[in-house]
Amino acid sequence: MELNEYELQRVQKSKELKELGINPYPHNIKKELSTVEFLEKFDYVKESESKRDEEKSGCVAGRIKFLRLMGKAAFLKIEDDEGVLQVYIARDALGEEWFKNIKKYIEVGDIIKVCGFPFVTKTGELTLHAKELQLASKAITPLPEKFHGLSDKELRYRQRYLDMIMNKEVAKVFKTRSIIISTIRAFFERKGFLEVETPMMHPIAGGANAKPFVTYHNALGVERYLRIAPELYLKRLIVGGFEAVFEINRNFRNEGMDLTHNPEFTMIEFYWAYHNYKDLMALTEELFLELLKKLNLPTKLKYADMEIDFSAPFAKITYDDSLVDIGKIPREIINDKEKIVTFLKDNGVKIKEGLDLGHLKAELFDNFVEDKLINPTFVMDFPISISPLSRRSDEDPNIAERFELFCAGKEIANGFNELNDPLDQYERFKSQIDAKNAGDDEAHEMDEDYVKALCYAMPPTAGEGIGIDRLTMLLTNQQSIRDVILFPAMRPLENNKKEDK
Repeated sequence: MELNEYELQRVQKSKELKELGINPYPHNIKKELSTVEFLEKFDYVKESESKRDEEKSGCVAGRIKFLRLMGKAAFLKIEDDEGVLQVYIARDALGEEWFKNIKKYIEVGDIIKVCGFPFVTKTGELTLHAKELQLASKAITPLPEKFHGLSDKELRYRQRYLDMIMNKEVAKVFKTRSIIISTIRAFFERKGFLEVETPMMHPIAGGANAKPFVTYHNALGVERYLRIAPELYLKRLIVGGFEAVFEINRNFRNEGMDLTHNPEFTMIEFYWAYHNYKDLMALTEELFLELLKKLNLPTKLKYADMEIDFSAPFAKITYDDSLVDIGKIPREIINDKEKIVTFLKDNGVKIKEGLDLGHLKAELFDNFVEDKLINPTFVMDFPISISPLSRRSDEDPNIAERFELFCAGKEIANGFNELNDPLDQYERFKSQIDAKNAGDDEAHEMDEDYVKALCYAMPPTAGEGIGIDRLTMLLTNQQSIRDVILFPAMRPLENNKKEDK
């Protein structure tokens, strides 16, 4: 481990503390009060005549974020995961020898525990007057003096721990993410859904159109795929008799990274027997309103330079109508393959050769519609060829009974009436194999066991997936998925180059 001169100085101080009989990394440090609890507990002191209460005492622990040394005293500010508290240290209160050691060995970045009584400074700040101070953990690497020392986003993502120390707004986003997940879990449990866990390593890559990560199971001597989606296992449980199930967990897709994509990401998928995709849309609206209420957010939210109105009911539009009404594509071309190809080429969109009508429509949607869907909008009735696990519409077999929810120009959720006809599913898998053989790396594999499960009869079922990361982005006004994932995927540093400390 290479250390710079400042780190070496702190290592030396750590050694000297040990020589003095002071362990720089002691154990069994108990935290009595948080910084916020101290401020709330002793708030009455502000109104007292003396502005102090030496009869009462409290102990707090946290990281030193500011330290100002004076002759016979010092002021410091310590921070924990709830807030910041000012501490006053006086030589007469702690003893001359220990005060001298504090001035020499205690530094910004160190974690300490302090006990003392509350008082109010001349500037009106409620402060802890230290009677005891104990080093809880010595920091070897100095903190950046100001947050601009972490303006490099790459460094912030690679050293998330430092990012969180220096910027409490970052920690706040992840606390909000935790509340979002717990609220979603409680919502579905209250609705009678059963939380389950399904395999993360699959013998067959399936459940969504995506390129999988491949690993190898030494004991079995076979390849396994990190799961693209839990869908096919969750629907096996519906066949088995569970009528409402959900899972919140990671999916893995071997694809590019951008502002809305990370190779591993968190989803909730849920399946509801004896319900349809219209029921799912109503349930999704209800879930969003509950999240806003739990997070104390208004129905109109700012996101980047947009304002998003979450007032129910959300807008609904068919896939074809969205191409015409939102994408401004002439209706007479949207069901004509040759005219779509000409339109795309005329508008500078590069496409693969041999795409069927459904995939050509998807190119139109991706390029001319998606980024215009700002307010929550359910786009319904997708082309069947891009919906290999969805049930066909009884009125039009070329249409899948499927929707996607879009907000701020991003897909947030995907749901549909599940295909439960085993013969139709088998033929769909076969067509996916043809697509894979033609060069589509994201096409589904044949899953004969899943088809066999359907042969035992799956009740009419609707299922949906919601991206937790994108949902968190939306509700915390973050424009990059990396800002809502604690440890996002990063490219290796060139030539093992290390970041500046």
